[in-house]
Amino acid sequence: MSMDPNPVTLTVFLGLFALVTGLGFVASRWRAGDLSQLHEWGLGGRRFGTWVTWFLLGGDLYTAYTFIAVPALVFGAGAPGFFAVPYTILMFPLLFLAFPRLWSVAHAHGYVTAADFVRGRFGSRALSLAVAATGIVATMPYIALQLVGMQVVLAALGANVSWNVPGFGPVDVPLLVAFTVLAFYTYSSGLRAPALIAVVKDLLVYITVFAAIIYIPARLGGYGAIFAAAPQENLLLAPATDTSLGPQFGYATLALGSVLALFLYPHAVTGILSSSSRHVIRRNAMILPAYSLALALIALLGYMAIAAGVRADPAYASGFAAFGNNFAVPALFLKMFPDWFVGLAFAAIAIGALVPAAIMSIACANLFTRNIYKEWIKPGCTPEQEAFVAKIVSIVVKFGALLFVLELQSTYAIQLQLLGGIWMCQTLPAVIIALYTRWFHPRALLAGWAAGMISGTAMVWQLQLRTSTYPLEIFGFTFPTYAALLALILNIAVAAGLTLLLREQDKKDETAPADYTA
Repeated sequence: MSMDPNPVTLTVFLGLFALVTGLGFVASRWRAGDLSQLHEWGLGGRRFGTWVTWFLLGGDLYTAYTFIAVPALVFGAGAPGFFAVPYTILMFPLLFLAFPRLWSVAHAHGYVTAADFVRGRFGSRALSLAVAATGIVATMPYIALQLVGMQVVLAALGANVSWNVPGFGPVDVPLLVAFTVLAFYTYSSGLRAPALIAVVKDLLVYITVFAAIIYIPARLGGYGAIFAAAPQENLLLAPATDTSLGPQFGYATLALGSVLALFLYPHAVTGILSSSSRHVIRRNAMILPAYSLALALIALLGYMAIAAGVRADPAYASGFAAFGNNFAVPALFLKMFPDWFVGLAFAAIAIGALVPAAIMSIACANLFTRNIYKEWIKPGCTPEQEAFVAKIVSIVVKFGALLFVLELQSTYAIQLQLLGGIWMCQTLPAVIIALYTRWFHPRALLAGWAAGMISGTAMVWQLQLRTSTYPLEIFGFTFPTYAALLALILNIAVAAGLTLLLREQDKKDETAPADYTA
């Protein structure tokens, strides 16, 4: 990296980062509870109200990599990058309808994870393990992508200090320090830390976004000039042809499949179950679309970067070559804003990595502790032992993701994240459909899950992990379809067919109809 640190930018960035670190450590005394209990450490005592939940879910779902990757996709590919906007709008009716039911049954039975619910609903340890393992495996590359977002910002700051570890190679010291601090305050404060920090993070994000959409267009001659500078083929999706529905169909299925997957991720479930009532979830389903507005505005930064000519600027192109199109937003901010505001914007992005990374690691720790350690390794563990194991696992998960990014190319994390949404979709029958009916046989659901996981992975592997939109050909006509949806259709078909064959089953449901509406 060839850029030198700017003292003003670096001072503002470090000041805000220090503020967040302090908040993370004092969060243990905020709405204090017994952090030796897993529901207190891992779910904040289930006491977060409407606004805290709003900030927490916003910080959880709209991450640093969103801030970097969505404009980067618009910068490189144009209109397809906007797929994230419709799906983040369409997901809120699902949140409003289904997840208050999950909250109610979890509250009634003390469930901490979605896999806990599956275990109670179907009495199947194997199906619960499958849901838990899917969540952990799908979340790990998601955490790694937050580190990729932070790497881009640290490189833009010129904070490129490396430490050569014998037998391992160069280690990015600022990144290591940031995630060591994150590990310690997550260990000490649990979910309260990212919940409190999310308030600061979201305020910084909104300040940055609204400043960018007003200030940058004013310098570039207005939005008309910005869109005129973009390649015309990047402004609209290509139309359908005589033999294919074209990118428009793939765009629609990608948005729909993403809707089905997003709230099944462990970190989303953790944020939902930490709320104080089912009414808090419904209120958030109505006010969270404000983040979708912010996301649409963030996506426009990709076109602004084109108009600003950051790709042709040799100072930025050479400095950010290793990050590909991900350099677009940092390079745009460095070129357009004064130094002090660049520090604020980069702090927003970096803190936007810490909040979801903390929640994701806590969610993985909850799953491992409740559905692997307690269920399979040490069934008789005490609540204190349960919480202690979760705290240790949360640290292991963070540094596992850090090693993943440092040892391997970030491309692998991106490719695995393509699979993450596909994998999470395969838990939908066992979680979302099960909130309404127990018609499916648990062994049939397990077989359907396996069929969906294998077929979804195979489709993306066949495409060499370059895309998750599979060109399904039927009678010579191509339907470009998000692989997650095709795999989910197979999943449900297998589960339904086997359920008809295995109809006789022992009723082991520990939940009652009233549990879902209480």
